[in-house]
Amino acid sequence: MTFAELILGIVTLQRIAELAISSDHTRKLLARGAVEVAARHYPLIVAVHAAWLISLWTFGHDQPVNIAAFLFYLVLQGFRYWVMRTLGPRWTTRIIVPPEQALVTAGPYRFLSHPNYAVVSLEIAVLPLALGLPLLAAIFTILNAAVLAIRIRAENRALAASRQIARGLQ
Repeated sequence: MTFAELILGIVTLQRIAELAISSDHTRKLLARGAVEVAARHYPLIVAVHAAWLISLWTFGHDQPVNIAAFLFYLVLQGFRYWVMRTLGPRWTTRIIVPPEQALVTAGPYRFLSHPNYAVVSLEIAVLPLALGLPLLAAIFTILNAAVLAIRIRAENRALAASRQIARGLQ
């Protein structure tokens, strides 16, 4: 097993575990009256991320690892964990709007509106670079940016509507 394969195996297991956590959180949020918004673009997000991982396995499994880029990727994992911990049971991979709950403004949300998307965008660029795959980094950065343009627009609309509803209930 190469070092690159070890890294890719861990990243793959991490993503699978996160999908399980997200599914659990989504189920519990929906059971408490939350609503999923803009679900139509979700398969596109899954497709981009799956294609990214498959491409990394295909082209990067036997590549030497750029340690500096890999260390930066590890730092990003700390930020990923910070986002997930801050959102707690509200963290999902979907846009789920819980009823009558204030927006999260703690943790990394004090500094960015969408810190998770910033982390993911950097991960999508940095991991291929760690495996010496700059073309994959460029391709998937562009694809991810296109999907995030749709996603962030939809999420911002949902959050704005949620704020208006919350104000109306006061």
